[in-house]
Amino acid sequence: MDATWKVFFLLILLLISLNFYASFGTADTINSIQSLRDGETIVSSGGMFELGFFSPGNSTKRYVGIWYHGISDQTIVWVANRESPLTNQAGVLKVMQPGLLVVLVNDTGEALWSSKGSRSVHTPVARLLDSGNLVVKDANVDDVEENYVWQSFDYPTDTYLPRMKFGWNFLTGVDIYLVAWKADNDPAPGEFIYGMELSGYPQIVLRRNTVELNRFGTWNGIYFSGFPDVRGNPTYYMDFVMDKNEVYYQENVIDKFRLFPSGVGKNFTWVNRTQEWEVYMDRPADNCDSYSLCGAYGICNIQNSPACSCLDRFVPKDSEGWIKADWSGGCNRRMNLSCQGDGFIKYPRIKLPDAKNSWINQSMTLTECGVECLKNCFCTAYTQLNISDGSGCIIWFGDLVDIRSLNVDGQDLYIRIASSELGSRGMKRRILIASLTSAMGVILLGVSLVLFIRKRNKVSMTAGKCKESKDKESELTFFKLAIIHKATNGFAMEKKLGEGGFGPVYKGVLVEGQEIAVKQLARTSMQGIDEFKNEVIFIAKLQHRNLVRLLGCCIQGDENLLIYEYMPNKSLDMILFDETTGDLLDWPKRFHIINGIARGLLYLHQDSRLRIIHRDLKASNILLDSDMNPKISDFGMARSFGGNETEAKTHRVVGTYGYMSPEYAVDGIFSVKSDVFSFGVLLLEIVSGKRNRGFSHSDHHLNLVGHAWSLYKDERSHEVVEASLRNPQDLTQVIRSIHVGLLCVQQNPEDRPSMSSVVLMLGNEGVIPGAKQPGFFTEREPVVSQYSTSTHATNSPNQLTITKLDPR
Repeated sequence: MDATWKVFFLLILLLISLNFYASFGTADTINSIQSLRDGETIVSSGGMFELGFFSPGNSTKRYVGIWYHGISDQTIVWVANRESPLTNQAGVLKVMQPGLLVVLVNDTGEALWSSKGSRSVHTPVARLLDSGNLVVKDANVDDVEENYVWQSFDYPTDTYLPRMKFGWNFLTGVDIYLVAWKADNDPAPGEFIYGMELSGYPQIVLRRNTVELNRFGTWNGIYFSGFPDVRGNPTYYMDFVMDKNEVYYQENVIDKFRLFPSGVGKNFTWVNRTQEWEVYMDRPADNCDSYSLCGAYGICNIQNSPACSCLDRFVPKDSEGWIKADWSGGCNRRMNLSCQGDGFIKYPRIKLPDAKNSWINQSMTLTECGVECLKNCFCTAYTQLNISDGSGCIIWFGDLVDIRSLNVDGQDLYIRIASSELGSRGMKRRILIASLTSAMGVILLGVSLVLFIRKRNKVSMTAGKCKESKDKESELTFFKLAIIHKATNGFAMEKKLGEGGFGPVYKGVLVEGQEIAVKQLARTSMQGIDEFKNEVIFIAKLQHRNLVRLLGCCIQGDENLLIYEYMPNKSLDMILFDETTGDLLDWPKRFHIINGIARGLLYLHQDSRLRIIHRDLKASNILLDSDMNPKISDFGMARSFGGNETEAKTHRVVGTYGYMSPEYAVDGIFSVKSDVFSFGVLLLEIVSGKRNRGFSHSDHHLNLVGHAWSLYKDERSHEVVEASLRNPQDLTQVIRSIHVGLLCVQQNPEDRPSMSSVVLMLGNEGVIPGAKQPGFFTEREPVVSQYSTSTHATNSPNQLTITKLDPR
C-alpha cells in the first residue's frame, strides 16, 4: 500500500513537472504555449533575478517587473508597463508571434504594453538571464546577443545593472538611457533623465526634463573626467566605445545604479552580512557637480568658501552678482583675444569643460593639438584625448563652462589667452608681430582699395565720390568721418543695432534724410581688416535685389567704416526666433523669404561675375526690408572662385557652428555645396521657427536637422512646422520645402543639389529625389566618429569623420 501511494505521488509530481515545462520550457523561460499570470514568477537560472507582477509601495496597481530574487526588501530593477498599470490582478504576460512580449488584461484581451521586436522568429521564447536582462529570441538559436529579437537592457527604466550598454545603437536606432520613477510608489516616467548626449564629444548627462543638471565629463581613455575616485579601483571597471554602429559605455558596477525620483543617482552594493544595500557612491557628489554652477570660465572647488571663483586671467562678468553668491553670469577674459599672437596657459587637475562644441582627432600629439587650435580663431582650449597612451586631441570652441577643481583624477586643460597675459617671455615678440601684422594689414587695405577703385571705376575724386562713368548704380561713396559721426550722434549707444565678429553696427540718418546702417571695424578685431576688404571688393561688384547694398565706406584715422542701406525690419533671427514677432511671419511670408534667399545665393554661385562662396550664411546675416524682402549680408568671410575651380581648402575655418557643413568644419574644404548646406539649415529654421543650435525635444537629444530627418523618415514632416502654420492649404508646399531643406543638408556634398536645382524644386510641383542621411558638426547635433575610441581600438586613422547616423 505504501509503495502504491509512493508511485502515485511520483506520477503526480511528474505530471505537474511536465505541465510546467510545457508551459514555460524551463524555470527561467516563457514560451508561446501558455502565459505568466499574476501570482506566478520565473527565476533566472542562477537564482539572481525574478520576473512577475508586483505593486510598488502602498500602491494597489499592478506592474510586470524584474527584481532581485531572495531579498526580503523587494528591489525592482525594471518595469514593463510603467505607463499602463493594471487596476486588478487579471494581468498576463505572453510571448506571441512574431516575437513580441505582451502584457494583456486577461478578461478583455486588451494589450497594455508590448515589446518592439526587431525581426520575426518562428518559435519565440522569453528568458530571464542572471544579469537581470530579459531577452526574446528564437528557442532554436544560441543564447547570444546578436540572436536577441528584443532585450530589456535596451529599454531600462531607472536602474543600471552591471555590463548593461548605456548609449546609442545606430543600427537599431535605440537610445539607452534611464528615466526616474515619478514617485516611490509610481514607476511612470518622472522628470529626471540620465543619458548620453551626442553633441560634440559624447558625454553622460543628467537632465530635469530639458534642463541640464549634471555632467560626467569627457571620456579620457580610462574614466570620465568628471567622475573622480574610480581610477585605480580594481572592482570598478569602465569602458567606452564609439564607432560607426554604436556609442556606449559600460560599467562593472558593484551591484546596481539607480536614478531616484528626486534626481539623485546612487551606486549600491549588497552587503550579505547585514542583508541590506549599502551606498557606494552618490551622483552628483556635491554642489560642484551642479551643471555650470560658476558660469563661463568659472571654476568650482568644493574645498573653498565660496566654492566658485574665476579661472586665473579671468574676472567676474557681474561683480555685484558674485558678491551675492550669484555666479551664473560667469567670467570674462581680462584681455580680449586677438586671434593672431595668442597663446595658452595650462590649468591643471580639473574636470574638463562641457564638450558640446568640440572636435577630436585620435592621432594628433598634444603639441599638434595646440597648433591646430591656434589655426582657428574660434578655438578656446585643447587637451589630450586619451591619457591612457598619451594620444589624440580634443579642441573646444566658444565659452568654457562646467569646470571644477579635482585634486584627484583631474586633467590638464590648455586655455587660449591673449599674448599680453602670457608673461614677459616672448610677449614683446608677439606684440611686435601683432603690431606689424595690423599695420601691414591697414596699409595693404588702403593700397588694395585704391588700386581696385582706380582699375574698376577710372576714379574721379570730385566731391568725395568715386564714380564709375558707365554704371551709376555701382558708384561707391567715400564718406567723411564727420558726416558719419553726425549721422549716428557720435556712435551713440541708442543708435546701436547690434554687434558681430567684425564690430558694432549703428543706425544713422544722413543730412538729406536717408537712413543708413554703419558697420564699424572694432579696433581689437585682427580678422576685421580682411573682412573689411572683402566687403568692399565683393559687394561693390554685386547687384541683386536679394543682396544688401553697400553705399560706401569711410577710412579716416583709426576708423574703418562700411555704410549700407538701412533695413527697417532688421535681421531675420530677431523676428523668427522671438515668441512674439515670430507669429507675424505666416507661411506665405516665410516661403517668400526662403525663395528670396535661394535666388540671392544662386546669383552668388552662378550668375555673378565673381562666383562667390558666402561661408557664413545664417539667420542673423539675412536682413529684411520694409516689405520683408530678404537681403543676404555680411560678406567679410566670402571667397571667390575663378575658372573651373569648384572647391578650396583653408587652414582658417571661419563661420558659425550649427550652419557649417561637415567637410568645411572638420577639413576646411569649402565649395558652393558648403553654402547649400547652410541654406538647408536656415530653411528648416524658417519653417520650424526654431534654432538648429540649441534645439531641444522631450523625446530625444537630436538637433533641429536630426529632428526633421527623423520625422521625414516616419512620413511626419508636417510636425516640424509651427502649429500656427499648419494650414491645410499650405501643407503640400511646407512639406516640399522641408524635403528640399533635407536634400541640402545631406552628409555627402555631391548628394546636395545646386542652388539652381533648389530654386526649381521650390518653384514647381515635380518629383524630387528622396533625401539621404544628413551631416552634422559639433553643435547640439549627435556626433559619432567613424572609428572607435575604446582603449581596445586599433588601426585608428588620422582624423575622425563627424557624422550623424540614423536616430531612434
